[in-house]
Amino acid sequence: MKDTSTLVAGLSLLEKAALLSGANTWQTRAIARVGLPAVWLADGPHGVRKQVGSADHLGINGSEPATCFPTAATVACSWDDALAEEIGAALGREASAQGVGVLLGPGLNIKRSPLGGRSFEYFSEDPELSGRLAAAYVRGIQSEGVAATPKHFAVNSQELRRMVSDSVVDERTLREIYLTAFEIVVREAAPWAIMSSYNLVNGVYAHENAHLLIDILRREWGFDGAVISDWGGGNDAVAAVAAGGTLEMPSPGFDSAREIVAAVEAGTLSLADLDARVTELVELVRRVTAGPRGVADLEAHHALARRAAAESAVLLRNEDDLLPLADGTAVALIGAFATVPRYQGAGSSLVNATRVPTLAEALAAAPVDLVGVAEGFRRDGRADLALHSEAVALAARADVVVLALGLPEIAESEGLDRSSLALPEEQVRLLRAIRTVTSKVVVVLSAGGVVETPWAADATALIHAYLGGQAGAEAIADVLTGAVEPGGRLAETMPFVLSDTPTASRFPSTDRTAEYREGPFVGYRHYETAGVPVAFPFGYGLGYTSFAYSDFEVDDAGAYVTVTNTGSRAGADVVQLYVGRAGAGGVLRPVRELKAYAKVRLEPGGAERVSLPFGPRTFRFFDVTSGSWLVEAGEYDVIVGAHVGDQRLSAVVSRGGVSLAPRDAPAGGAAATDADAAFAELLGRPIPPRDWAPGPLGENDPMDRMAGARSALARIAYGILDRRRRAAERAGAPDLNVLFLLNGPFRVISKMSGGLATRRLTAAVLTLVNGQSIRGLGRVLVAFLAGRRAERATQKAFDAAAMNRSA
Repeated sequence: MKDTSTLVAGLSLLEKAALLSGANTWQTRAIARVGLPAVWLADGPHGVRKQVGSADHLGINGSEPATCFPTAATVACSWDDALAEEIGAALGREASAQGVGVLLGPGLNIKRSPLGGRSFEYFSEDPELSGRLAAAYVRGIQSEGVAATPKHFAVNSQELRRMVSDSVVDERTLREIYLTAFEIVVREAAPWAIMSSYNLVNGVYAHENAHLLIDILRREWGFDGAVISDWGGGNDAVAAVAAGGTLEMPSPGFDSAREIVAAVEAGTLSLADLDARVTELVELVRRVTAGPRGVADLEAHHALARRAAAESAVLLRNEDDLLPLADGTAVALIGAFATVPRYQGAGSSLVNATRVPTLAEALAAAPVDLVGVAEGFRRDGRADLALHSEAVALAARADVVVLALGLPEIAESEGLDRSSLALPEEQVRLLRAIRTVTSKVVVVLSAGGVVETPWAADATALIHAYLGGQAGAEAIADVLTGAVEPGGRLAETMPFVLSDTPTASRFPSTDRTAEYREGPFVGYRHYETAGVPVAFPFGYGLGYTSFAYSDFEVDDAGAYVTVTNTGSRAGADVVQLYVGRAGAGGVLRPVRELKAYAKVRLEPGGAERVSLPFGPRTFRFFDVTSGSWLVEAGEYDVIVGAHVGDQRLSAVVSRGGVSLAPRDAPAGGAAATDADAAFAELLGRPIPPRDWAPGPLGENDPMDRMAGARSALARIAYGILDRRRRAAERAGAPDLNVLFLLNGPFRVISKMSGGLATRRLTAAVLTLVNGQSIRGLGRVLVAFLAGRRAERATQKAFDAAAMNRSA
């Protein structure tokens, strides 16, 4: 292949424009005459999902077998950067072995609300933890010659109407909470690609948002890779090129290419901007085709997945040291998840696992006496007295009951936010019934995020296993029997009730806008600042041994503490450093924020001196007036403990910087910025209209607005889709195609068609939807035929250019 500048200079205008959209669902375009090959892209937050047959972007059709690692929400609980990098390298090897050049992950959106439907794909409610772990994944993936694609950039917090929702957020919160994790990844791991999000950010679609893609990502952080749209996330192809969006996926045919060519010829798009985007795409191709295909050891990767799931399991309760189970303990295993594991979420990340052992199989092979297995409850939540009674009878025959509870598949899916944090009532009823016949109940919870635990006192021991991937059941058996220490610590807060969460009254937003009124008070930042009690705090987790902290010191470079294993077993601890303003300051901020952490593993009696260095992010805040990061002069509390509520060690340090007039402490946390006046002040501008515009529907209106459309045909179409959605929910399995359509804008008709439809056809459909049925049908037919002619002509011109002939 020629050097990049020479190659780009030798391309025709059409070739350049065509390179900036996909050839099909999963591949970039090739131009053989200049030696530019096509590149495969594949989903891959926790496993490679390469489709070689019927292709889709929602995980519906099959894919090649691959290791399903624990999801990001699970691995986040390990607080282990080295483990994350190992997983990343394994993902990279499998991608390379399958011929995939660009792996779409990791996902690192901040968990603004525990109701987020894709929370299982994301690490944490905290940007420091999210950023460090994501950077480790990126380093691992790219060490194998495969591009990592951190996603979704940016402020993508809800699934409802995710392709049309406008995230309204103040600049300081944007920088400190929602962009910091991406900043860490870019500065510390240099990803070769970034995926933009579906949503608008402060009124501009993310894939055409110059403030995000040029001002911040490229100029400030130094990103030199390609920005890839989420599938169907392209809006205005010309605006995207000008604003820093590199590649539109999947293929819209040549429709976007024709728009780009026309804009350059008309002088409304500069050739320099087009060449910059083409250069980014060519460099991406060059990077991922530079080496040979890798070789994946699937047995070794299964073992890694098992270790990762065990080290990420969070022990939340262990009354009377019930765990680990002694050899020979008579165990009754109960629960629908014991024989059919929940090990990943639904949607585009769905992996065709190489194998999936069950908890029943794993405990049968463990050094305990498995006296029986009972289903106990229906997965769909409906009552079943026979299953219930059978389970209670089995429980009475055992020394210990292991009860596998969890959220059903419909509760955690791309395209669908959760409506509750509660476990299905039939599962809780079974737990309480079992507790009447035995005092020794171990609950193993399978869920991709937070659940309410009013039933926790009925569990003698409680393990939150999250979604442990294909080896998760074996890992939990290892933890139950003590073969492995439960190494996990919560990467998100578990509140007592949903109403305690800072976004409870407005998530997900059903309006045109999603107002981030809580500002920086997300997750523990809210609970700690407002003094809201929680069930289990951020960073919390137990083990099978104990640790002591001593010899605490702080200097200008960081904090230092000696950690000693004071128990009788080897184990791991996560030492966490939090920083907050001592006394009243001039900046609205949470009382404490995570700034460093370290995971230590110690033998019984072993000790280690742990260093928690201060860095450039430790004391900074984003100053909106100057548009820069500053440090406020004054005193800061430096706190070291085992979770955010553990303040056993603290010191006060002074830092120089800008002097600001003190303001009242935000005792209410998120409530401090909830009122209209306070939110407008935070935004620094009037609050934008939240209602959908009246009148005819447009290409960026969600299709679910057809419910009130002028056209009877449109209302009938909506009714059909809505009935399918409700039927799928009753069956307990989300219909991802229907959810995508209902949440998506009309423009996906052309953007997801692979060239079968154009924007002109979308406009014709809207004519019909808006009440002009006969005229609309006529326009649809004309637009379709015109679009097919345009596609054939453009393909002919592209082929002629590729053969170095004049088009």
